[in-house]
Amino acid sequence: MTTTKGLEGVVATQSAISSIIDDTLTYVGYDIDDLAVNASFEEVIYLLWHQRLPKEDELKELKKQLAANMSVPSEVLEHFKTYPIKEVHPMAALRTAISLLGLYDEKAEDMSDEANYEKAIKLQAKIATIVTTFARVRKGLNPVAPKVELGYAENFLYMLTGQEPEAIAVEAFDKALVLHADHELNASTFTARVCVATLSDMYSGVTAAIGALKGPLHGGANEQVMKMLMEIGSEDKVESYIREKLDNKEKIMGFGHRVYRKGDPRAKHLREMSKRLTELRGEEKWYNMSNKIEEIVTGEKDLPPNVDFYSASVYHSLGIDHDLFTPIFAVSRISGWIAHILEQYSNNRLIRPRADYIGPGMQKYVPIDKR
Repeated sequence: MTTTKGLEGVVATQSAISSIIDDTLTYVGYDIDDLAVNASFEEVIYLLWHQRLPKEDELKELKKQLAANMSVPSEVLEHFKTYPIKEVHPMAALRTAISLLGLYDEKAEDMSDEANYEKAIKLQAKIATIVTTFARVRKGLNPVAPKVELGYAENFLYMLTGQEPEAIAVEAFDKALVLHADHELNASTFTARVCVATLSDMYSGVTAAIGALKGPLHGGANEQVMKMLMEIGSEDKVESYIREKLDNKEKIMGFGHRVYRKGDPRAKHLREMSKRLTELRGEEKWYNMSNKIEEIVTGEKDLPPNVDFYSASVYHSLGIDHDLFTPIFAVSRISGWIAHILEQYSNNRLIRPRADYIGPGMQKYVPIDKR
């Protein structure tokens, strides 16, 4: 056996869901560039779950099912009021709420294909309501019920703000959801597969995945990027701030990737959306600062930005609280988690790797009075 730290370079399974080959990301064989420009998030959900794009009536039915299942049991929403609102991170709240949600699904333990697909719909639909409701409740605002006539991205922004969003906001958010939907065996997806490989239920698998996504080396990077931009404050301070970070060998969030060598193909789509949105909002400085940081870091370290870097200024321009960035990642990535969970169930084998033991050799027990 050979040991690889962080499982880097290890192929753990076969999958028909997404691939990263020669720095090209595909969902079921469709290039992410093609999908980012042409597909809606609902189309991508269907693609990931069924391994094909939907027909018109199939897409209409999926949208109908998602809209019909967005309501969340009142017990779950009331539970938010018991949280220490000022201290709890939204990812911790989301992790708890998704686990709690499973208690109110009578088919939570039903492992039939039909029941698992019903759970998939419920989880994808309700996660949007959970995130937006928590965001409002912690501010003392009432939840906003979804509108059945709105699409998924539009409904999320509507439930978050209480106002129907403008077209460019819906376009930007929908594109971000498409770009974050799946990414092969990333940490949270692998966690989900490990969990359900024991034949645990889908709620457990998604809860486990959220726990993995919560970490700043995975889903929390875009929140840290915006924190950095806020610390810098203005374009004239970018150079000195970043140079100091580089000189001190400090990590700059939003750059580099374990898998991509020439650059994250998703980043350019959010870079363009960041440019458009910040100009529209009259806050070009966030894009300009980001662009200048990219020039310095890529020029000095040959590290191109990843998907998290420009998503920060996109979400900020949409008026989204910074600590909601990672929960929004989960709102998108749950579509991929579910796809992998369903795939794992369909051809399951318990995931049980080995460890290369590096501790002391065979030892003998010594009675406590002689130690």
